[in-house]
Amino acid sequence: MEKSCTLIVHFDKGTPALANEIKEALEANDVAAKIDALKKAIMLLLNGETIPQLFITIIRYVLPSEDHTIQKLLLLYLEIIDKTDSRGKVLPEMILICQNLRNNLQHPNEYIRGVTLRFLCRLNESEIIEPLIPSILSNLEHRHPFVRRNAVLAIMSVYKLPQGEQLLDSAPEIVDKFLSSEQDPSSKRNAFLMLFSCAQDRAINYLFANIDRIIDWGEQLQMVVLELIRKVCRSNKGEKGKYIKIIIALLNASSTAVIYECASTLVSLSSAPTAIRAAASTYCQLLLSQSDNNVKLIVLDRLNELKSSNREIMVEMVMDVLRALSTPNHDIRRKTLDIALELITPRNIDEVVMMLKKEVVKTQSGEHEKNGEYRQMLVQAIHTCAIKFPEVASTVVHLLMDFLGDTNVASAMDVVVFVREIIETNPKLRISIITRLLDTFYQIRAARVCSCALWIIGEYCLSLSEVESGIATIKQCLGDLPFYTITDEGDGQDSSKPIQQVNSTTVSSRRPAILADGTYATQSAALETAMSPPTLVQGSLSSVGNLRSLILSGDFFLGAVVACTLTKLVLRLEEVQTSKVEVNKATTQALLIIVSMLQLGQSSALPHPIDNDSYDRIVLCIRLLCNTGDEIRKIWLQSCRQSFVKMLADKQRRETEEIKAKAQISNAQPDDLIDFYHLKSRKGMSQLELEDEVQDDLKRATGEFTKDGDDANKLNRILQLTGFSDPVYAEAYVTVHHYDIVLDVTVINRTKETLQNLCLELATMGDLKLVERPQNYTLAPESSKQIKANIKVSSTETGVIFGNIVYETSSNVLERTVIVLNDIHIDIMDYISPASCADVAFRTMWAEFEWENKVAVNTVLQDEREFLTHIIKSTNMKCLTPPSALEGECGFLAANLYAKSVFGEDALVNVSIEKQADGKLSGYIRIRSKTQGIALSLGDKITLKQKGTA
Repeated sequence: MEKSCTLIVHFDKGTPALANEIKEALEANDVAAKIDALKKAIMLLLNGETIPQLFITIIRYVLPSEDHTIQKLLLLYLEIIDKTDSRGKVLPEMILICQNLRNNLQHPNEYIRGVTLRFLCRLNESEIIEPLIPSILSNLEHRHPFVRRNAVLAIMSVYKLPQGEQLLDSAPEIVDKFLSSEQDPSSKRNAFLMLFSCAQDRAINYLFANIDRIIDWGEQLQMVVLELIRKVCRSNKGEKGKYIKIIIALLNASSTAVIYECASTLVSLSSAPTAIRAAASTYCQLLLSQSDNNVKLIVLDRLNELKSSNREIMVEMVMDVLRALSTPNHDIRRKTLDIALELITPRNIDEVVMMLKKEVVKTQSGEHEKNGEYRQMLVQAIHTCAIKFPEVASTVVHLLMDFLGDTNVASAMDVVVFVREIIETNPKLRISIITRLLDTFYQIRAARVCSCALWIIGEYCLSLSEVESGIATIKQCLGDLPFYTITDEGDGQDSSKPIQQVNSTTVSSRRPAILADGTYATQSAALETAMSPPTLVQGSLSSVGNLRSLILSGDFFLGAVVACTLTKLVLRLEEVQTSKVEVNKATTQALLIIVSMLQLGQSSALPHPIDNDSYDRIVLCIRLLCNTGDEIRKIWLQSCRQSFVKMLADKQRRETEEIKAKAQISNAQPDDLIDFYHLKSRKGMSQLELEDEVQDDLKRATGEFTKDGDDANKLNRILQLTGFSDPVYAEAYVTVHHYDIVLDVTVINRTKETLQNLCLELATMGDLKLVERPQNYTLAPESSKQIKANIKVSSTETGVIFGNIVYETSSNVLERTVIVLNDIHIDIMDYISPASCADVAFRTMWAEFEWENKVAVNTVLQDEREFLTHIIKSTNMKCLTPPSALEGECGFLAANLYAKSVFGEDALVNVSIEKQADGKLSGYIRIRSKTQGIALSLGDKITLKQKGTA
């Protein structure tokens, strides 16, 4: 049978002690053996064992002991044993312990008195407590505060018993008198807590009688005072004005815990600007003074709540909030920036941006290893500020462009995206941004950042000098051409052996030599340089141009971007350059660079050749430079930027819609009461009380006092559990919150009889676990009862909750009636809530998370088509793409397969195969089910058998 438990101790069930062994140890004279035996007995009792034969032994041999440890364990033993029979009557043998408890309450040692008084706080049997009341009261005058504070708690627990007011009717008066003369802070706190719980009027009178000394009270007593104020103000909102004065006075307390509770209480009780400003200022002080990061995060959460309801006041505190950026923790910094960015206005934007710029400069020092991540957050924050207030962009864009070459790719990417957006939205800054970008382009180290920067150069270099500078910058970063060199002797030499570049004289050559600038020259004699067979002109990013190193590493997507940028610049040069000679010269140089990249990609000098997409893109640029039409020119020079402008407009539109959605406020209902502020009496009201009344009226008029939850949506989540014709009607309101499910069940007795021992019995199926068993209730005729049941969720899968309602009627107690409830289905969609995610974050998570099940494939087959054909035959699959149509000399082959017999009609299988260096094939099979749009975990396996290898 389940019952309440006041003591929990870990117990190892491996070697449980025997009752006879415990009994023998208790009867011995060895104190250590008695202590060990008592502990074992307590362990067994806590784990459901019943040892009734030990009680008399303990009374005879343990009760008289004077050892303090034994007396403490004895009280724990008496606390957990059953003191009543099945009918609720106190067992006769319990009377034997009353005399011992009385002796303990009069013991000369204060520890024995204190632990005995604490034990009495957990007793619910009034028959045992009644003869001990005089001894309890006498301990209020004991010299030691440990005894007095526990005596007050004992009096409170006795008074709270069902017959406590008859047992100790003068308890409030006694404690009130004790409180007025007590000096110990803990004892005063316990006495005030007793009055707060049992005689609230006396606690209020004591509070106002000592209102001038509240600031000098102890921390514990001040916390109870705040709890009293919250309770009183919730029940009587008309008197909260005089209590708010007490809270504001406590804001100057020495304890930070009290200050935090004061601020929270102030926000929950008052809407006056003075009170909210005082609470916000307190939170900001705690944010700076506390060193614990957890405390800082909690305070930031409170400030975030204040921001949503009192933005005008929080705007004044934005610089105080930003001072939390000095904390090295990134979670705190991120939350601080999120709060501050929603508080920027035209009045404080300059200060905020100046603060962010200082923080960006600080990140240049290499003191912390996560400076790059912090710099990325700052760049994103400045980006947001510049989008909201374009006039500040000119003050930050040039500073941020110094970080285009940041080793943190994410931070550098944020900078270049910011520059790309600013150069479009701020035409006045175009010239200075392009000039600075061309000057710092060589510092860029990441391919993605280079690609975006090249796009900016290709789109926004408009004047003649800018176009020429753009072409010159790209040529400088690409270095000398060609990217690799060949010789006549290369045909007869082993290309796998590295051959050093040598200089030889009088080398005859039948083919023209390629000079450094890409032009051809014929030499009849004299000095000529013989090149080694395919040898790359390698180098690090610091020794050669950044574009050259990245392209030589095999990044041909960047090569395609370089080709497109050069094409755009040449097309624009035709518009701004009057000299056809210069245009033709630039076109020839661009073609030479593009063809050199194409040759590099198709050569065997690199381990991985150029991909088809990049190849097609580069070839398109060559064709365009050789034959330009007006329509193509318009597409390349205008349509691309127009698409970017549309993207920015769409982004701004979405942000505007989100702001409007957040700004929607609920209006008051037509039948709400109107409280005219000017008709109220202002006699005796302070300025703070006046402000609070005004704010309450405004909130009531604008509907801010209405509940956040929509009643219509709540009705949609109510499930009917029984029929309308059943004697007991039940319905449940299901709330799913992360890993908890709360069932709020309403049970209505529709009969004319009293229902006894009514119990809601629930069971679960799936990864759900019932936390607690609902209790038995008694329902009067035609009455209702609210029953709550908590269920823990261990995984986000579909589960079922089912059960019965069992009860007895007053006319037939022996027969129990069972009503079967409808099943409650917990769907996976109940755990999913809509949210927004940025594109960059989405791509990062998509790369990190494993979205499909992969089955590793390893085979001795060396031909891709043979392997693919074998898969189709062995698994009875239909190939969507015929093997004959698959091309790929690079060793990579991918095919989409449709599984019919193995995985069902809705399973999509993707096979990826790659040829290794030793000629063998390896790869994987991805299995994805499209059932209801959910990725399922499939237990099936594909077995590929070929020459004994799976």
